[in-house]
Amino acid sequence: MKKLFCLLLALCMVLSLAACGGSGSSGSSAPAAADGEEAPAASGDTLKIGVISPNTGNLAAYGTGIHTGAELAVEEINAAGGILGQQVELVELDDRADPTECLNAFNNLVSQGIGLIIGSATSGATSAITGPANEEEVVIIAPTATADSITTEDDYIFRVCYADSAQGAIAAAYAKTAGYDKVGIVYCTGDVYSSGLKDSFSAACAEQGIEVVATESSAALTTTEYTNQFTAMVNAGVDFVYAPYYYDVIGPYVIPQARAAGYDGVIMGADGYDTTPDYVREADAPVFNNIYWTNHYFAGDTSEKVTSFVKAYKDKFGSEPSAFGATGYDSVYVYKAAIEAAGSTEPSAVRDALADTSTVYECVSGTFSFDVSGTPVKGAPVITFKDNGDGTIGMELVDVVEATDLA
Repeated sequence: MKKLFCLLLALCMVLSLAACGGSGSSGSSAPAAADGEEAPAASGDTLKIGVISPNTGNLAAYGTGIHTGAELAVEEINAAGGILGQQVELVELDDRADPTECLNAFNNLVSQGIGLIIGSATSGATSAITGPANEEEVVIIAPTATADSITTEDDYIFRVCYADSAQGAIAAAYAKTAGYDKVGIVYCTGDVYSSGLKDSFSAACAEQGIEVVATESSAALTTTEYTNQFTAMVNAGVDFVYAPYYYDVIGPYVIPQARAAGYDGVIMGADGYDTTPDYVREADAPVFNNIYWTNHYFAGDTSEKVTSFVKAYKDKFGSEPSAFGATGYDSVYVYKAAIEAAGSTEPSAVRDALADTSTVYECVSGTFSFDVSGTPVKGAPVITFKDNGDGTIGMELVDVVEATDLA
């Protein structure tokens, strides 16, 4: 795991855009489409990019973020002349965070001749299309599929999010910095995302000298009762529990039941906690004290890139963008940089451009290069809820853990 974080990003940033851009140091471009062969993602003056996300169902907030972020990026790109002179069109399909539906959506897009796809939100759904994408030589950029197994070396799968091994290590580093040397874990054994984060956090705790004194689990994400798990945490005497679940489990079940069981310490999770804090009802605000999570970006970041993105998103959609909005937006701009570097929309050429680990992408969700597996090397902000003082709940930046802090 340390190898991932020891990669040095000692490269010059050549491109500075309001959106994500890439700069390659080699000076050479990937091969263009073969003679007489049209790029399959292009139709006339239109470049079609597929988007697969959970737009309905329990995790619809994730899909809303991804497709609205992507739509904003496409609007900006088209207004500036498109990519290689072509206007960009998104073909958006719903997978409801279900692996079978994700595969159906993938097959639908491939049948339309679309060879560049963004998706999906969850690791479980995305894992259903990685094999077919490699077989069909279709490029996938996953906005938020964090399971380590999603990307491997020399394939067609990339992502703009960090991997779970990074996210678990960042959480452990934060726990160590905050002074916790004994922790507990509550996770879902039946979910790739949750169990992967549990494993990476446990491994990182061992490296950081943190003792995991209690581990409890649920069998499925449909579980609605967590009192016994947190009673065990109280009995173990821990003040920090890592609980990597999604917001639709954390909000109504895990956190309220943990507090009701007498556990009032830190509960920390990962990007699955991210959504607007709508699930934190005003009457329940004190229950959500001491809740922390790692995320892909912080909307309150004062950098020009983030503030410009947040303003544009609010102007278009009337709300603050979640991290899923940021990674959906970044996915489009990473495609733009790779296509322009390749001089082609042909998937194998775009894949080769993305596989160039010397390219640096300056994105809303961080500045990074891809490692050899197609995963960014970057750190993450740590975020918590805050009482805005006006009867509403907002979010507050607690810390930023950089990749170099984990080496």
